[in-house]
Amino acid sequence: MLSQQVLSLTTVPQIPENIAQMKVIVYKSRVDAVTLKQKAEEMKNELFVKRFSKPKPEDIHVVSVDKHYEPYVVVDAKYRIEYYATKVYTIEVAETIGEVKILGESFKPQMVPIPGSEPEQFRNVITVEGQELFSHEDKVYFILDKSGNEISPDQVPIAPSEESPKKILKQFRKNTEKATVSDQEVIDMAKSKLIRRPADVNAINNELFQVTEHAIIYSPVYKITFKNMKNKEEKTVSIDGITAEIIKQ
Repeated sequence: MLSQQVLSLTTVPQIPENIAQMKVIVYKSRVDAVTLKQKAEEMKNELFVKRFSKPKPEDIHVVSVDKHYEPYVVVDAKYRIEYYATKVYTIEVAETIGEVKILGESFKPQMVPIPGSEPEQFRNVITVEGQELFSHEDKVYFILDKSGNEISPDQVPIAPSEESPKKILKQFRKNTEKATVSDQEVIDMAKSKLIRRPADVNAINNELFQVTEHAIIYSPVYKITFKNMKNKEEKTVSIDGITAEIIKQ
């Protein structure tokens, strides 16, 4: 197995980078008004149920339905290194050879025992040190939620994209949540996952860190606020704007 060393961001030397420009994607909502109304009716009778009491359906009103957008950060990156590692070659030569010259360098043969030979036998060898060229490549794909926590790709809904994402975000700027991780923090996270130099590196021939995709996806969420008209208590439920599923808080 190839032995590797993980480099912390404080010890990693400057290496060539190729960082893709971040894309902004806004998903189109797949949930219509009829579906939202149906969901609201299904939920309202259960929201305010307490141990010994259950409100009448007519006492529970929908006071607001607001469309919000929640961000997901998507990163696809890769790392490649070509490097030289030292290799020692043992070459057997005839017993009559007293010296070997390779590229102007002289090597004196030595008699060394042959492992496992009985009775013990010897062979005449020279030891030559050379450099072999190796390559190592790794890739990573990950998604972060609005809090910067890594989540499974299965947790991110898929939908068609809006043609004018900036216009949509401007329209809903008050209801658009911001990702808590900066672009640089995301890049550093990808580096920490990928940059692993093999332990036998003697000299680097080529090294490159690439971010091939860096996108922030805004997915629609509907927040429905209910009010119990008897005691004025309010509760808000979030509905995924693509799957129509209730989002657990």
